[in-house]
Amino acid sequence: MSAAEWTVTAVVFSIAIGMAVISIRSFMNKGFLLNNAWLYASEKERASMDRKPSYRQTAVVFLILSLVFLVIGLSAVLCDVRINLLEIPLVAGAVIYAVISSVRIGKKEREKRQAVPGPQDN
Repeated sequence: MSAAEWTVTAVVFSIAIGMAVISIRSFMNKGFLLNNAWLYASEKERASMDRKPSYRQTAVVFLILSLVFLVIGLSAVLCDVRINLLEIPLVAGAVIYAVISSVRIGKKEREKRQAVPGPQDN
C-alpha cells in the first residue's frame, strides 16, 4: 500500500473510532444529542421531551455506522474489495432501524400527549 492509501485508511479507522465513542456516550445518555427530533425541536418541546429513546436511537445508528467505517478500513488494509459488500446490509439496517424507531418514538410521544390531560380538560 502507498502512503496515501495508509493515510486514508488511518482517517477511516479514526472516523470509526469517533463514531464508536459517540455511540458509547449516547448509550450512557451523555453528550450532545445528535438526533433530528432534538435538533429541530423548539426550546419548549425540548423541555418536555423524553430524551432516552432518542439517545438510544442515536447510539444504535452510530454503532452501525462505526461498523460500516470499520469494514471500509478492513477492506483497504486487506486489499479486498469484496469485503465492501458487507456495507450494504449494514447501511440498509441503519436506515431501516432509524425509520422504524422514529415511528415508534413518535407514536409513544403522541400516546403520552393524549394520556396527559391539558388545562382545557379540567
